Amino acid sequence: MNRAAETAVSEAGTVFVNSLSKMTITDAYNILLSGNQNAATTFFKTNTSKELTSKFSPVIDKAMGENNVSGYWNQLTTAYNNLPFSNKVETNLTNYVTQKAIDGLFVKVADQELQIRENIGGSRNTDLLSKVFGWADTQK
Repeated sequence: MNRAAETAVSEAGTVFVNSLSKMTITDAYNILLSGNQNAATTFFKTNTSKELTSKFSPVIDKAMGENNVSGYWNQLTTAYNNLPFSNKVETNLTNYVTQKAIDGLFVKVADQELQIRENIGGSRNTDLLSKVFGWADTQK
């Protein structure tokens, strides 16, 4: 499952670039000046989750299908969900792994955003990052 998710994440770059190309000036100002430490992460999550799901799902489904992981999961979770008083779990493993991969991706994005905002370890390592976030720092 982890390998399937890792393989799918390679699809994310084009989705994020596509989202950036649709960003408005207002979006950029809100990201920089809202005071929200994860404003960029929230923007990307809102604007890319649907497309990420459609890109990740087939990759994950294919990877897990090679070892019949989904079949075993479906049998196991269906039996579990039939137990009284059990907390129901997702029986569609592709959906579950896809969502967990996207959740994990955004945890990493939020971590990177915080590092850039705080310039932790010199993470503003390009002229553009230095100028943009340096300007945002002066607006506080």
